[in-house]
Amino acid sequence: MKIAFCFDLDGTLTNEEILPKIAKHVDLVEEIDLLTTITMQGQITFNKSFRLRVKLLSTIPIQVVKETVDKTKVNSHLKSFVNKYKDNCFIVTGNLDVWVNDFIQKEFGCRYFSSTARYQDEKLLDVDSILNKKDAIQSLKEEGYDYIVTIGDGMNDCSMFEMAHVGVAYGGVHEPVSTLVQMSRYVCYDASSLVNLLESIYTNYSNEN
Repeated sequence: MKIAFCFDLDGTLTNEEILPKIAKHVDLVEEIDLLTTITMQGQITFNKSFRLRVKLLSTIPIQVVKETVDKTKVNSHLKSFVNKYKDNCFIVTGNLDVWVNDFIQKEFGCRYFSSTARYQDEKLLDVDSILNKKDAIQSLKEEGYDYIVTIGDGMNDCSMFEMAHVGVAYGGVHEPVSTLVQMSRYVCYDASSLVNLLESIYTNYSNEN
């Protein structure tokens, strides 16, 4: 059986949200925090919230954003798991490719699915496409991954959880939203316990064992 572990990025693989860190450059931390919170809770759609947040942050040069993202703290336990099973691990994030590509490659070195941007030189022009996370899971199924495990914490993770064989709601940074918890087979609040669970799933279902 070919297994894929699909991780949300912000607040799952990272120990902090990325967009609020970027917002410090334009003194919009409270506004971005509010939008992030109500989005995670499902009070506003991810697409609408994300376009608003990107619009607020679009004046920041891309290189400045990359340098800020590069300082984002990652979860060391989950990073080790992803590094160990790179061929089976995928990051599924709504963040823009131009902002997170270098960070993901440096810290995790695995494939990822993201929203995409249109930009010129150092200026972000617009959002080209916003990732629907279920499309990432469907793509992996079409590639032959026949056992999908998803790990996340927010409302925008629900669509990928619907497509998964096993969903794991993770509350390492945020309390996972109740809708996602109801869709999950497991709920974890500790990274080392989560890694133990994922290792067990890999041992039991991977065709490499």
